[in-house]
Amino acid sequence: MAQSKTNGNGITKLETYLQTLPERNMEPLWTKMNAMVPPRPNPKAVPYIWKYSESLPLLSQAAEIVPAEEAERRVLMLVNPTLESPYTTDTIYGGLQIVKPGEIAPAHRHTAFAARFIIDGEGFTAVEGKKMPLRRGDVVVTPSWHWHDHGNESDGPIVWLDALNLPLFRYAPVNYAEHYRDSRYPSTHCEECEWRHPWKQVEASLLAQKGPYVIHHYTSKDQPLSTTVGAQAELIDGKHSTEWIEESCSFIYHCFEGEGHTEIETSSGAKEIIYWESRDTFVVPAGSKLKHVNVADRTAFLVAFTDRPLLQNLGLMKPF
Repeated sequence: MAQSKTNGNGITKLETYLQTLPERNMEPLWTKMNAMVPPRPNPKAVPYIWKYSESLPLLSQAAEIVPAEEAERRVLMLVNPTLESPYTTDTIYGGLQIVKPGEIAPAHRHTAFAARFIIDGEGFTAVEGKKMPLRRGDVVVTPSWHWHDHGNESDGPIVWLDALNLPLFRYAPVNYAEHYRDSRYPSTHCEECEWRHPWKQVEASLLAQKGPYVIHHYTSKDQPLSTTVGAQAELIDGKHSTEWIEESCSFIYHCFEGEGHTEIETSSGAKEIIYWESRDTFVVPAGSKLKHVNVADRTAFLVAFTDRPLLQNLGLMKPF
């Protein structure tokens, strides 16, 4: 191989050339090609689980210490260990929110899309004047720039899992919010509307399908819940192990019912086993292979928020 010529000080012509680039705000691509175009997906997020038995006491403590009027949204963000907030995966933000009896999370609207899975308790979310009941297992969405507020008219706290597309606004910084003049946006009761997906209907869809492992995709007018974040529910028969599943997208999983574990092989080749039970939340990074194992005799139900719609709309879903 030919050697680069040097000047009298032993510095090669290439080294001299490279030293001239920074002052012109330029860099050579060829020195970073592997990082720019890696052989495999290379998300920064790693598998991780938030055990509800550990999270709930912290949420309850926050509910006692932080008044609703100061917090606006009393949430503990789920931060991936290798990243900072708002990253739960590289593209999805997740958080656990608690609302005490009698409290109102005041009305506002924002550019970001939001979806919620109700973990415990009862309450309501009002979107654009439609006041929807919240019950365990329900998924309720707030489309972009829709007025919404939350409240709790029950005797106990309500807890839910938030999923938003907030990480995307690190790259397209156009997210902002507007607060309504009152704490509540005028609304009327709406048991059935396009933004509420009751668990009863989702469970019926899963049970109507045949097979030890089936999936229900949440849709609105036959489309994913949004252009960036979607959701799915999964049924796993007792003592059943799924086949290996490989997708480009990332997931925030929540165990609605059951006990088991998920084997994960990341795109880097790292292997992880996440042990879950009812109410736990865990993440699977983009480009991973995964396999669910139900260790109990009874059926397990998982619900996941995913960035599949984002990748599909950008043409970035790789067929496996």
